[in-house]
Amino acid sequence: MAPLLHLILQALLIAGALVSSVAGQKCGCSPGLCCSEYEFCGKGEEYCGYGCRQGACYKPDSKVDQIVTQAFFDGIKSKSSANCPGKGFYTRAALLEAARNYPHFGGSGTMDDKKREIAAFFAHVSHETQNMCFIEENDKGSYCDKTVKMYPCNPNKKYYGRGPIQLTWSNNYGAAGKAIGFDGLNKPEIVANDRIVSFKASIWFWMTNNAHRHMVVNQDFGTTIKLINGENECGGKNPNSVANRVQFYKDYCRQLGVAPGDKLSC
Repeated sequence: MAPLLHLILQALLIAGALVSSVAGQKCGCSPGLCCSEYEFCGKGEEYCGYGCRQGACYKPDSKVDQIVTQAFFDGIKSKSSANCPGKGFYTRAALLEAARNYPHFGGSGTMDDKKREIAAFFAHVSHETQNMCFIEENDKGSYCDKTVKMYPCNPNKKYYGRGPIQLTWSNNYGAAGKAIGFDGLNKPEIVANDRIVSFKASIWFWMTNNAHRHMVVNQDFGTTIKLINGENECGGKNPNSVANRVQFYKDYCRQLGVAPGDKLSC
């Protein structure tokens, strides 16, 4: 997973492109318009959905509990072997408890939008954990980003990937901990020890780096790959990994009875 700083810059560039023709920066919007996450005025999901600051903001209507049935969840886990460490760690109940903190996750747009977002989220989960088999990645490097001064590394800790969408790098652990309420820099292992925190960290990352927005607004699975691991996979760097993520996504869309859209690869 790329460092959060890089992801935020990507998200800002994308957001800027979306609203380049819209007047009203810094809000103070006219009646009926929404002030977006990036302080532009407009209508529609990209302005009134997740991150909306003021105005006619959309109220989320989460359907995670309806979309992620026990059968759907268990169907993913059933593809991993019985001795996998994640077999008893990842549970649907933990997912639903974590999702309570993010009502826009699976709660924005049409029902088809919600299904596509859930399909995309679990496509990345399935790829990164091998069908919820692993809680931690195999490469247990330090992943200390010393360039982000506000999140100084603990020299005795390592910030390798943990969780359903593997949280990686010290700055991501620091930011996730601050947002969720755990000591990400000094106790990163909690993401691999507490199943609810583990899902919270993954959903936080999904929402924060705007993967959610790209699925709800643009039906763009390809960009979610860029945001999650584009530096290592996109642009022909690892076509097999990209193809694996896309195949999971298409399969989950089929299971949920929704069209996957056209923007599948990066």
